[in-house]
Amino acid sequence: MTPPVREPTGAALVVFDNDGVLVDSEPLANRELSALLTACGVATSYEDSIRRYMGGTLDRVRSMVRRDTGRELPADFAQRYRARLKAVFERELRPVAGIPEILSALAERGTPFCVASSSPRDRLELALRVTGLAPRFGHRVYSADDVARGKPAPDLFLYAAGRMGVDPARAVVVEDSVPGVEAAVAAGMACIAFAALTPAERLSRATHVVRDTAGLAARLGLAAPASV
Repeated sequence: MTPPVREPTGAALVVFDNDGVLVDSEPLANRELSALLTACGVATSYEDSIRRYMGGTLDRVRSMVRRDTGRELPADFAQRYRARLKAVFERELRPVAGIPEILSALAERGTPFCVASSSPRDRLELALRVTGLAPRFGHRVYSADDVARGKPAPDLFLYAAGRMGVDPARAVVVEDSVPGVEAAVAAGMACIAFAALTPAERLSRATHVVRDTAGLAARLGLAAPASV
């Protein structure tokens, strides 16, 4: 029998998604993605991009466009998107308010944590670098490049738990997207959904849904960040 998923406060490992959880990148990423899709002839609003594509890989975006419109995105679509995103990240990217305090509190309590993101490794490392979060994670950084199947498949979260040496049932995932929540559930992990851009009702499969880092801290058994 599969053991029940434990409550987040008793987790032996906290697995953070990156975009929209650690760094406030989703508004920037979806602004650039919707603009580039529209320029490629697939009319997409900012709201469309958040609803349809947030939390997935560019391969998933490409396959969804093909399925829904019968169009193929240009061969250099990913290259163009990443170039646009790199420029905007360097100028505008910041950590999510309260996240540095939460990471410090977890470290002080001795709770291991890592990041497991749908982003390719170069984009993930850029985001952590420009926001000053990279030293907090060291080598505990796992990306879509590490597994064959991205979210909503459970592969990335299972890979991260394996590398950290923790039973998936004793880990908790912090996610802000539907594919991420589905991946956590499929991995047998507790999940705290961060409903900042995605409506809370769409994240209802998570163990808990919170709206800000004060709520996240409470679910992790930590004091509320002073900066929130």
